[in-house]
Amino acid sequence: MKWSSRAALSLSAFLFLPSAAHADEVQVAVAANFTALIQAIAPEFEKTTGHKIVAIFGSTGKFYAQIKNGAPFEVLLAADEATPVKLEKEGAAVAGTRFTYAVGKLVLWSANPTIVDVAGEVLKTGRFRHLSIANPKLAPYGAAAVETLKALGLLDAVQSRLAQAETIVQAHQFVATGNAELGFVALSQVLKEGKLAAGSAWVVPLGLYTPIRQDAVILEKGRGKAAAEALMKYLKSDKAMAVIKSYGYGL
Repeated sequence: MKWSSRAALSLSAFLFLPSAAHADEVQVAVAANFTALIQAIAPEFEKTTGHKIVAIFGSTGKFYAQIKNGAPFEVLLAADEATPVKLEKEGAAVAGTRFTYAVGKLVLWSANPTIVDVAGEVLKTGRFRHLSIANPKLAPYGAAAVETLKALGLLDAVQSRLAQAETIVQAHQFVATGNAELGFVALSQVLKEGKLAAGSAWVVPLGLYTPIRQDAVILEKGRGKAAAEALMKYLKSDKAMAVIKSYGYGL
C-alpha cells in the first residue's frame, strides 16, 4: 500500500504555519513521547533558523511502515535507535546523519497520589485492575515495560490486567482518565518544570530495561534540504539540550 493524503489525515498533526514566503518547512515524523518537547522547541527553532516545522506524531513502528510506503517525511525523530538504523541500511535514510538526541526513561505512574509507592511494590501486591502499557510491537516504551515486568518476574501475573494502548500518549491517557489505575509511561509525560506534575510515580531503575536511545535521522526525502539539516543541528544545540533535559530525558 502506497502512502496517500488520506493516510496522512488519519494522523495527529501539529503545524507551524510559515510567516515568511522564503522560509522552508521540514516534515518531521515525531515519536509520540516527544510531542510536548517538539512543541516547546519549535518556536525557538523557527526564531533562530527561519525554518518551520510540520510535525506528525505517532508510534515509531507505524512511522517505519509509512516511510517505506512513501510518506513525505524528511526527518524521523524515533523513540528507538533500531528503526533509524534499519532505515539507513535499507537506503531510506541518509547515512551519516543519525545521532541520539535523547535517552528516554520509563516510569510507573498513577494519577492517584496514593497508589504508586517509591519502590514500585504495587506491582507485586496486585491492588489494581488495569495496568496500561503501549503496544510493545510498535512502541519502544511498551517494549521497555514488558522487559521490566519480565525482569521483575511479574509478566505472567499481570498479563490479564494489561490495557494495551497504541502509543505511549494513549497509554498515558488511559491512566490520566482513570481507565487504568496505573501504567508505564515516559517520564517526560508526567514532569512539569522538572517535578512530578500530579499523582504518584516510580522511576524504573535503568537496569531493568534496555536503554531507550532515541535516534534522529534525515530521511531520503530530506536529503540536501536546508530545513532538515538545520533541525538536526539545532537538536544538538545547548538550548535544545537544556529543554530536552528539563523533561527528564538523559543526553
